[in-house]
Amino acid sequence: MKHTLKYFFSIGLLMSLSFVQAQDTIPKTNTPEKNKTEGVIPEAPKKAVTKTATTAKTDTVVPVKKDRYGLRVGVDLYKLTRGLWDSNYKGIELVGDYRLTKNYYAAAELGSEDKTTEDDRLNTTTKGTYIKVGFDYNAYENWLDMENIISLGLRAGFSTFNQELNSYRIYNPHPYWGEMPWITSGETFNGLTAGWIEVVAGVKVKVFNNVFVGFSVRLNTLVYDKKPSEDFENLYIPGFNRTYAGNFGAGFNYTVTYFVPLYKKTVKPKEEKKKK
Repeated sequence: MKHTLKYFFSIGLLMSLSFVQAQDTIPKTNTPEKNKTEGVIPEAPKKAVTKTATTAKTDTVVPVKKDRYGLRVGVDLYKLTRGLWDSNYKGIELVGDYRLTKNYYAAAELGSEDKTTEDDRLNTTTKGTYIKVGFDYNAYENWLDMENIISLGLRAGFSTFNQELNSYRIYNPHPYWGEMPWITSGETFNGLTAGWIEVVAGVKVKVFNNVFVGFSVRLNTLVYDKKPSEDFENLYIPGFNRTYAGNFGAGFNYTVTYFVPLYKKTVKPKEEKKKK
């Protein structure tokens, strides 16, 4: 009996030690009741951060516009092809411009002409070269990467040439027996010069990458010209065209040009006006 009680007592002691060890392995949690008893201030629960319409930010990408600056060179197709249907004309004109600022271009034309003019009393042949120098102002506001031009410009022109009097006919105020016959001359006047100013209005449109086509109309006023003789005036001046009414003339060209870009400039966006 004594051994039996001793056996049960040993089993009970072993079970109590196992229960105490199990209690020590359970993780402790900070409950409000226990914190109050132990004097520990519980931490406030963290609130979830939610994005609202007022706090959310949207990034907007503004495209950067850059203007290209460089040299544009080409040829006047009208003068180049005019000889195909006009046997009295041969000529060529090279055109070019260089972009100085956003809207201003330095412009120039260089050409050569050989023109036979037939008048009621005269038949003359004019041969010479000319140069025109000035500027163009682009009044067209391009969008994004467009590079079209609607321009108004001014040129100062200078020409050096010679005149050949092929034939002439003396004026007969009383043509009862008919007009006077033509007289062959062949006299040549060299070293002639002329200068003028012209107003230019034109358009250039980019049709392919760096390739432009355009046209322009020109109104000229003659500043000076050296006449062949007192009885022989210049009927045609290279670059100025025909002197229809005294010192005034007109012209036209149709060009194809190629743009050679040299550098770029970033276009600064215009500041929005402040609302009152």
